[in-house]
Amino acid sequence: MSRNKLWTVVHLLGAWAIVGCTPEGADQPMTEGSVMIHPDLWPHVETPVPLDPAIEDAVTELMASMTVEDKVWQIIQAEINNVTPEEVKKYRLGSVLNGGGGWPNREKYSTPEDWLALADAFWEASMDVSEGGQAIPIIWGLDAVHGHNNVIGATIFPHNIGLGAANNLDLIREIGQITAREMAVTGQDWNFGPTIAVARDDRWGRTPESYSEDPELVAACGEALVEGLQGTVGATDFLGDGRMIATAKHFIGDGGTDGGVDQGDTLASEEELRDIHGAGYVTALEAGVQTVMASFSGWNGVKIHGNRGLLTGVLKERMGFDGIVVGDWNAHGQVPGCSNTSCPDAIIAGLDMFMVPSHWKGLYKNTLKQVKSGEIPMERLDDAVRRILRVKMRAGLFERGKPSSRSLGGRTELLGSAEHRAVARQAVRESLVLLKNNGGLLPLAPTANVLVAGDGADDIGKQSGGWTITWQGTGNSNDDFPGATSIWDGIKGAVEAAGGSATLSPDGDFDERPDVAVIVYGEDPYAEFQGDRSSVHYSPWDNGDLELLQKLNTQSVPVVSIFLTGRPLWVNRELNASDAFVVAWLPGSEGDGVAEVLFASNDGSMRHDFRGKLPFSWPRSPAQNVLNHGDADYDPLFAYGYGLTYASVDTEAEIGEVSEDAGEVVALSRTVYFDAGPVAPWRLFVGDKADWQVAATTPVTTTRDSRHLVVSAVDRNVQEDARNARWSGEAMAGVYLAARQPVDLSRETNAEMALSFDVQVNEHPTSSVQLRMHCGGEDCAGIVDITELLKGVPAGQWSNITLNLRRFEDAKVDMSSIVVPFGLSSDGALDLTFSNVRLECVPESEVACPPE
Repeated sequence: MSRNKLWTVVHLLGAWAIVGCTPEGADQPMTEGSVMIHPDLWPHVETPVPLDPAIEDAVTELMASMTVEDKVWQIIQAEINNVTPEEVKKYRLGSVLNGGGGWPNREKYSTPEDWLALADAFWEASMDVSEGGQAIPIIWGLDAVHGHNNVIGATIFPHNIGLGAANNLDLIREIGQITAREMAVTGQDWNFGPTIAVARDDRWGRTPESYSEDPELVAACGEALVEGLQGTVGATDFLGDGRMIATAKHFIGDGGTDGGVDQGDTLASEEELRDIHGAGYVTALEAGVQTVMASFSGWNGVKIHGNRGLLTGVLKERMGFDGIVVGDWNAHGQVPGCSNTSCPDAIIAGLDMFMVPSHWKGLYKNTLKQVKSGEIPMERLDDAVRRILRVKMRAGLFERGKPSSRSLGGRTELLGSAEHRAVARQAVRESLVLLKNNGGLLPLAPTANVLVAGDGADDIGKQSGGWTITWQGTGNSNDDFPGATSIWDGIKGAVEAAGGSATLSPDGDFDERPDVAVIVYGEDPYAEFQGDRSSVHYSPWDNGDLELLQKLNTQSVPVVSIFLTGRPLWVNRELNASDAFVVAWLPGSEGDGVAEVLFASNDGSMRHDFRGKLPFSWPRSPAQNVLNHGDADYDPLFAYGYGLTYASVDTEAEIGEVSEDAGEVVALSRTVYFDAGPVAPWRLFVGDKADWQVAATTPVTTTRDSRHLVVSAVDRNVQEDARNARWSGEAMAGVYLAARQPVDLSRETNAEMALSFDVQVNEHPTSSVQLRMHCGGEDCAGIVDITELLKGVPAGQWSNITLNLRRFEDAKVDMSSIVVPFGLSSDGALDLTFSNVRLECVPESEVACPPE
């Protein structure tokens, strides 16, 4: 659909309610909780993929030979680290997925051959009927959200926000096709993308996955990526070998949650939900998308996974979607009255496939019982199974053979090929947005003496962001990106090829004064709710990047800022300290694309101009968390669509001083509590019965009765990055981390995350030791006895203790209002040292990190 056509559709939708042009055959209003849904006000989409009588007859014939048990197994999707090919053969599951950080054999460094071998094993298991059952090929899905980003060596493209800035639909289609081809090499069938969320609050942790705040741009980009992944409807290669099944996600409203809270609640009228958050689904369905993923989030208090009015009334019946509605990672467990192992309401609402990473056996057992009892109507189960089999047949999975036998299976030379990387570099170049270029500093002369500084300059992991090899994109080094280039690599290559000189100095120190300094800094990687922020203030607690810029200012060195970010952030101070400012977003594996725009040719002519335009409005103040063009009080620093070029007139390119008044900003770390010291605003306390709130702000802190507990700052890897705690055994005492503002860890609990800390036991406990979480009040606590765990740790050696958050929930703490995420208490003698207290995505049950 063209952008003009979409704009007409979006605005005509709103007119239907006014002029009464209700399309023939529209559904009647439906009630969900206290919310009325009017399917007749939503667009009717003419599917470009009509039902194929031959496929429908084949599905009918196959279903006639399936037992109810066979059918229930088809609607179950388990995670590859929690199900084996042998279990697929035995139980006949319909689908598997790998989450972010879910690799074959739980091995991050699994080779492409390892991925393909596991794909073959799952396929063969699903087709093996030696022990009975039907030969129905399994389908493997994953999040290839900016290239085949789970596999080392694959091409990593800019995140969607960067592609929105580029706004090149042909390029996005090509990126989709390349992603599909690289997935085919390792044997997967199904991509959980594109994300067509319209992010409206930039605090949201999934803003990098959103193309824009503007529904029109999101719809156009999402349509293009669907076409790139699946092929164009009517073309000979549509859903053919080397193409992937695409997923439009997350239906619906995930980008509009109150406060930008991931998995939260979208408070909006039905018209706003339709016109802003529904626009992308019109174009995705018109492009023939075969699956839609339901959102974790809710709409006006009703979780989408349990919302029949939206999943069935709107999406399936009104909009005519005949493919698979798949759930998100255990999201059905968030529907009131449901759990991870039981949720008939989700299937009744219109979900066709549960995404249930680890509890799949329990969910199967309960779902089967609910079907047999009639709680889940057999007609609804049959409809779900028919949709699953229809998509598998449309995609040719019944005829195509095992993954290694397909045309691209095992062709590892395609992963990160030179041709694919060239497209990624183009995407990097076109995504860059120039906000400031005072004095025409850019383009830089490649013959200059260039200083390159900042912690992002030579860090491919940081420039790639979340969803890169690991779920959060953390824990990676440059060695994990064979064939890739950092931004420093690109600058060094461009400058040295022209006879200039380039020096890498992360802290900005130099011996010979440079002609210019290029400083690369910005957000550290994150994904999903771990990226939620309390404000759009870039760095309220750490002025290190600003101080680096100002240090060079004082030495009269011209400064170019390269800002790595997955969203617009308040950087007024950094803008004032920069002569030129470039938003590079999260460019991915081809960092040399930045230098191709930043530097002129040897003869001084322009190599590539800036083409990127802001897909999101840029905040004037850190309080502008919700800032979207068209708002009544719209007052950005840089408006939606802004972006300079080298041809910009001098007056436009000159940006004066901007306000540096940040106001009061509170940033709350949800997942890291102690890292070389307490992470603000978490604070460390000790206590005993005399006083449970003694702040540990000095190198040595004791309880009021100094005999009971002594906590000392000690060195582990760097200065004072750990705390030693010594209990005398004379009375109950404890050490804990706390904040005034509670944090909601219910999503992390649902995601099977865990509390983890490193510990060195110097003297084993003589009495019981409790690991604690508190939610305020004397009785609001979750307490887990870890005495035996500590006794099992070899004395004097560093070890790690990791406990699933559900252990604390089971101990009756309210996970939605945690004020103490970590505490240790004992009434016995004990000497231990702890560090690195955080939440991790590998709990004691070793469930892989969640996707979606």
